[in-house]
Amino acid sequence: MNDAADRHGFATRAIHAGTEPNPLNGAVNTPIYASSTFAQDGVGGMRDGYEYARTGNPTRRSLEQQLAALEGGAYGRAFSSGMAATDCALRSLLRPGDHLVIPDDAYGGTFRLIDKVFSQWGIDYSIAPVSDLDAVRAAVTERTKAIWIETPTNPLLNVGDIAGIAEIAHAAGATFVVDNTFASPYLQQPLELGADVVLHSTTKYLGGHSDVVGGVLVTDSEQLDADFAFLQNGAGGVPGPFDAYLTMRGAKTLAVRMEQHCTNAEAVVDLLLGHPKVTHVLYPGLAEHPNHAVAARQMRRFGGMVSVRLGSRQAALDLCARTELFTLAESLGGIESLIEHPGAMTHASTAGSQLEVPEDLVRLSVGIEDTADLLADLEQALA
Repeated sequence: MNDAADRHGFATRAIHAGTEPNPLNGAVNTPIYASSTFAQDGVGGMRDGYEYARTGNPTRRSLEQQLAALEGGAYGRAFSSGMAATDCALRSLLRPGDHLVIPDDAYGGTFRLIDKVFSQWGIDYSIAPVSDLDAVRAAVTERTKAIWIETPTNPLLNVGDIAGIAEIAHAAGATFVVDNTFASPYLQQPLELGADVVLHSTTKYLGGHSDVVGGVLVTDSEQLDADFAFLQNGAGGVPGPFDAYLTMRGAKTLAVRMEQHCTNAEAVVDLLLGHPKVTHVLYPGLAEHPNHAVAARQMRRFGGMVSVRLGSRQAALDLCARTELFTLAESLGGIESLIEHPGAMTHASTAGSQLEVPEDLVRLSVGIEDTADLLADLEQALA
């Protein structure tokens, strides 16, 4: 990890960790090393540890150092997508016959991977509400090798007690993985609270501009990092140097972006709370949110994601069709505001399962546009 991680605040680490001015020409940004291979000084004589770009690339190494520093971790491994990172983590931790605990509210793609792919490996899972420590504890068996959660969850914005679940996992000898995508490392630091591994879809808040797909795993464990590195290289789900550069560039402004995401989301919540067409507003920052106290304890602010229920599927579809600044699209965490219907879009794979989402649910990824413009757009769409 870059020394800046220990010496400076978050925004400074975001800008400087993993990046040093080029000693030859003084360039302040890490170059895009668009090379598939690297010359060796004799057989086995690698220069600075590089031999082939799938195994290692200087641009990617800078990104990994930056993201590890932002999570306060010792090691980072970057991947070509958040799902590639998820797959690597689970394949590193689980073997046929093992058991996994997952939340009853999670990203549909992750559930699909576990339910449809890992089940073919002879790996089974139990589901528990992420906000119920007793339920999580009861879901653990003698075969449990990992507990995997999101917090806040996607799309219902439930909050898990990271420190509490860490105690449960470690008492059972299981590895605890936290998908921190919704919060971002600016708002929440799972490793400090006892998590063993932090996962991100860097496509979202870390990249922040809806122009690159990626993922990362961060840990303090040398052994886990070695296991991740083996599969990162062996399976090959790595980002290219341009993708690494874009992600690194986006992450430099994470602190200032997250502040505006949160400010705008709070204003959106205030508007929606009083609207007669909205039946429920789901946001951890609300005092009446059932997990508000936990969120307030472990998060800096409450994020840019807001979910609402409108009483019927048609009302939800109508809202999605009528916004103008909120673009109807999957994904989240970019500077532009997005709106989606999870049941028909990102979470369609959960239909018929314990993770099925309500049909009247709409998920908002609140961007960093002028607050008044976003409020006016929602007002006209709901009118």
